[in-house]
Amino acid sequence: MQPRLSAGRAAAQRLAFPRRDDGLRRGVREPRAPDPADYDRARPAVDVARSGPGGRRTLHRDPGRDRGAEHRKDQPPRRRPGDHTCGRQRRRHVTDVEHAPDPAGLRQLFLLRPDVVYLNHGAFGACPRPVFDTYQRWQLELERQPVEFLHYRFRDLMRQARESLAAFLGAAPDDVVYVTNATTGVNMVARSLTLRPGDEVLTTDHEYGALDRTWQFVCEQRGARYVQARLPLPLESPEEVVEAVWGQRTERTRVLFLSHVTSPTALILPIEPLLRRARTAGIITVVDGAHAPGQIPLDLDALGADFYAGNCHKWMCAPKGAGFLYVRRELQSLVIPPVVSWGWRAGFIEEQQWQGTRDIAAFLSVPAAIDFLREHNWPAVRQACHALVRIARGALEAETGLPPLSADSPAWYAQMVSVPLPLPDAERARTRLWTEFGIEAPVSEWAGRCLVRVSIQGYNTRADVDALVSAVARLISEEKRRGSR
Repeated sequence: MQPRLSAGRAAAQRLAFPRRDDGLRRGVREPRAPDPADYDRARPAVDVARSGPGGRRTLHRDPGRDRGAEHRKDQPPRRRPGDHTCGRQRRRHVTDVEHAPDPAGLRQLFLLRPDVVYLNHGAFGACPRPVFDTYQRWQLELERQPVEFLHYRFRDLMRQARESLAAFLGAAPDDVVYVTNATTGVNMVARSLTLRPGDEVLTTDHEYGALDRTWQFVCEQRGARYVQARLPLPLESPEEVVEAVWGQRTERTRVLFLSHVTSPTALILPIEPLLRRARTAGIITVVDGAHAPGQIPLDLDALGADFYAGNCHKWMCAPKGAGFLYVRRELQSLVIPPVVSWGWRAGFIEEQQWQGTRDIAAFLSVPAAIDFLREHNWPAVRQACHALVRIARGALEAETGLPPLSADSPAWYAQMVSVPLPLPDAERARTRLWTEFGIEAPVSEWAGRCLVRVSIQGYNTRADVDALVSAVARLISEEKRRGSR
């Protein structure tokens, strides 16, 4: 039996705000909205049926009605018009990066301090100057006439921003809603689920700590269990990962929660076959895509997750406070809005989009971030970044002598890699990298290992990598001398 989710809500007429078409004044242009393709949709794989007093909704999944299953099986992911970033999730090992922009030139377009070796883009991202300027212009436009902006133009502006993001993600605009970050999106889903005592949420031991806490909280409140499958290291075979996770599935498994790219270990997980298995078994799937958009190509419709939460402020280089939640069309009425306001009973977008007075400038700046990636040939940038992070991985492994977390393949890592270090105190190592060497790179303890996570963005150079390797070599050398006393 599937978990019952949020109380059902009858569809109502959309809020009829007056509309203006005069655009931004004083030379500030509207975000450019793409013309998304018509998205073909098969019959939904789950029915939302009313039953019982009050019309409470329950889920009835029909494994034989898997929307897009044949498409995903026999064809590569669709490319959206004007979106050259979409493509296959698994890529060959690319070494030709001659068409990538010069990192020094890209560095000038970011606001990062020039005296810092910044190898931590994966933490909070970094916003280019042109995108940040757009962000500030939106804020200024709001303050020039708040009522006009939020009352008359809000819905049109958000629609345009949503269409641009949806085209980038390979999704329909009505299946995507803006949220402040991926953690918020996963919380919205997790807290909408009505798990029963004894139900299980299945995940891995590589998940983001904050979301481990989210699910543990929800499970404690409902009497459910949070089951963490241990993945075999080093990761070498996608099949081994799939079997390690699926081997922990029981008759009580109701939800499968997976990271697309893990946070502590920076690994790309083979989630597609697990999502297919879960669909067949009638298990709800929730994906933490915090590190995926902008780092790996996405086609969310083809991927087939029930819920997918991601960030725009990390690898898409949008301003802080821009994330999204993708929900399959037939499940949208089941997501409880975190703030119930004027959009209540007006459908998924209206319910989630209007949450009282707030600054939406970060959302409206996402199209500018997407334009920035396109204008600077970001597929080539990603290839160059992977080549450089591979150099960093090899050099660090040569210094440490420790085995890696995965095979050396772009199937397992893209622009971010975690490398084990033979150091006893992760926090001390991180502090020393910053205070003594001016290097911003996270060092953390995970599963009894000390890991340094290296993020390579288009503005990073070989000199940045060499500085980190030199600093790590010194820390290891000092630790060896200390241990020999």
